[in-house]
Formats: sequence, structure tokens, C-alpha cells
Amino acid sequence: MKITELYIYPIKSLRPLSVQRARLRREGPEHDRRFMLLKVEAGGSHRNIQPVHFPESVLFRQEIDGDSVVVTYRGPSEKKSTPTPELQELQGDATAAALRVPLRPSTEGLATVDVRLFGSTTTAYRMGEPYDAWFSSRFGYKVILVYIGDHRRPVLAHSPNNNNNNNNEKVPRQQRSWLSAIASYVTGSGGEVGEQRRQKQGGEEDFLTFSEAAPFLVTSRASVRDVNSRLPQGEGVDMMVFRPNIVVDDDFDQDNGDGNHCDGDDQNTQATTERGGQQQQQRGGPAQTETQTPASLHPKLEAWDEDFWGELRIGGSHLLALTANCARCLSINIDYDTGRPAEGERGAVLKKLMADRRVDSGNRWSPIFGRYAFLLPTLPASDDDAAAARPETMIQGGGVEADVAVGDEVVVTRWISDRDVWSWPKST
Repeated sequence: MKITELYIYPIKSLRPLSVQRARLRREGPEHDRRFMLLKVEAGGSHRNIQPVHFPESVLFRQEIDGDSVVVTYRGPSEKKSTPTPELQELQGDATAAALRVPLRPSTEGLATVDVRLFGSTTTAYRMGEPYDAWFSSRFGYKVILVYIGDHRRPVLAHSPNNNNNNNNEKVPRQQRSWLSAIASYVTGSGGEVGEQRRQKQGGEEDFLTFSEAAPFLVTSRASVRDVNSRLPQGEGVDMMVFRPNIVVDDDFDQDNGDGNHCDGDDQNTQATTERGGQQQQQRGGPAQTETQTPASLHPKLEAWDEDFWGELRIGGSHLLALTANCARCLSINIDYDTGRPAEGERGAVLKKLMADRRVDSGNRWSPIFGRYAFLLPTLPASDDDAAAARPETMIQGGGVEADVAVGDEVVVTRWISDRDVWSWPKST
């Protein structure tokens, strides 16, 4: 497999920014979700602006230019908003075509506000004018832009470092899927690789910025192809509606270049996925003999394989622990061109997935698409020769940085026998 797309969201809930390279940090990709928008409600309270409740937020585009993120707005032509008297009183230049926001603003003298997201609370800095006025004039109601700065949100569940998501570790070794054995054989690591990296982490607790439940979201192109197979031709859903950070797919250049997986190309690899079932039919594979090359044990990527990924290795040295499923909501029905729920069958994607993708018993009413992930410390060169070309950079707090790029190889280093179960505390 390889990385086919990378996305970051400097300002949460706006349209994603596609990048060719990204620096991964413990709290997420560099510049990812460091800012977010809040609607000012009557009485002065604030409401998080998220696409599911404010679909018009996806009409804002963002690009990084030097040390700033440049935001532009492209609304549907029929959408005209009349400023309220409250908005007319706002100060600052709200008429500029683009808004430039410094990626690392000074927080000296800025007012603060508490932000609660997914039940996890932090303090954020209010950016003030002209930022509030610019966004407010386009949303049509009063909005404030906030910056997380040096604050952080606690991870309430599924952190690999805190051992609060080891559902599969409870399964006796002899009862685990033989897929784990294949992964161990292919990589020479199995689950022990991740465990060594966790020990290296030094017990430091994971933390979040304005991402919801984990620093990273990983999705698969094979799964979005399955979603689009349920829709009429020409009405397919774009991967961006699932708002991932890292997208993976088969390396089709090694499969005759067309992405069609013929049974004759790999007679020892069979894979089927049962829709609506709680178990994936396990792949048949060759016996583990010393004469077989690791490449012969790499199965083809199938839709929903990611449900059973425990760890991924990127570029030979960077390791991600995949610890929880991403439950989906009405936001995947949004038309990103209109900022409204899509029409026709495209607006029923959530319903279509509910038919067979409600596969997490801890989130039984929501369909699953994608996996939440955490960055583990980089493999040392002694574990993998490729690590020498990707040295880790230790940062304060025991974290790491990892540079990744579109086209980097991705290998499953640990499979899990049963799907993870959502255990994040319910928000009150």
C-alpha cells in the first residue's frame, strides 16, 4: 500500500487542504486544527462550528502561504445574507476577498475562552478583529476565531500510551486471527514493535488540539470505492467529506497500472468482506516458509480492511497505532459545492452505510468509516534500514516528529482479531 492523499485543516471545519508532504507530530499533523470557529449565541455562550451543524463552513477554502493560512470564501451564487444590526457594528475590514491568519500568532494580551469538544475541555485564545468580523460577515451571524496556542485537550479514551484501548490484548494468543501471524512474519515485528515504541514514549500522556478524538484519522480508498458503488454513476462521494488526514490505497503501479486485481495474479490471496457482518472472512494465504518473500504475503487491499488494522508503518520507520473506529454522522451527506445537504441519493450516504456499517458495538447507531490513530516514536535504524533516511526528531515532552509524503509505502504491522469497541465517555 501507499499514501495517496494527505489532508490538514489549519482552521477546523473549513474545507480540507490537500498537501503532498506533512510533518506528523504527537498532537497531529503540523498546523492541523490549531484554530476553530465558535458561533456567539444569545446570552454570550458559544457553540462549536462543525460541518454537521453548520454545513456552510465547508464553503471556506484555506491555503498555507509562508507563515500564514489564507482563507477565501466561495458561496453558492443564490446564497445572499443580509447583515444584522449586530454584524453591522463589528469593527475591522470585513470586505477583503481573503483573510490572512498567522499560523503562530502572538497570544500576548488576547482574551481567552473555554472550549469543550467531544467532552474534552481546554482554554483557547480569541483572535479578535479583523478575524471575527471577516468570518461573521460571511456566515451571516456573529462568529469568533480562536487559537489553541500552547494549551491542549486531554484524550479521554483509546490512547495507546495509556493502555485504555487494548480490546484485542484481552484475546488469548491462541484464539487470535492468523492474520496477526502473517503481519508478524511480513514485518518481523507484530504487536511487539508498537509495544517497544510505547515503552519508549516514557509514560507521557497523549493530548489533542481541536481534532475530535485522536490526532489522526486514516481512511482507505478501497472503502470509498465501496461507498460509491452504492450510488448512481456520476454521483460519487469525494473522500474529503470523510475529513481524513491520511488516505491509503494499493500501489496500483505494481498491479499492471490499472488497479484491477485479477485472481490469477495472486492465486494464494483471497479476500471477501461480508457486508453487515461482525467478522471479515479471513484471507487464505501461503504457508509460512523461509523460501517465500515478504511481498508474497502482502494481501490486496479490500474495502473495510482498516477495521482490523492495529498498527501501520509508513516509509519504513514511522509507526501509527490505530486504536478506535470513526463513527459517522450527517456531515457525510453535505454537498461541498453548495454548503448544504446534497440532493438525491448522494444526500443519503449516511443511510446507505447504516445498512451494514454499524459494526462498532460501542457506537451501535452510527456507521463506521476510517480509523483514529496516534503517532508512536520512530523505529530506530537498527530495526529497519530505511529509518536511517528518516531520522526522528525528539521534542520536549517525549514526543516525536515524522515527515511523510504522498507515495510513501504503508505496511500493516499488526492486525487485530476483533474490531475495537468505542469507549469514549458520553458528552454531557
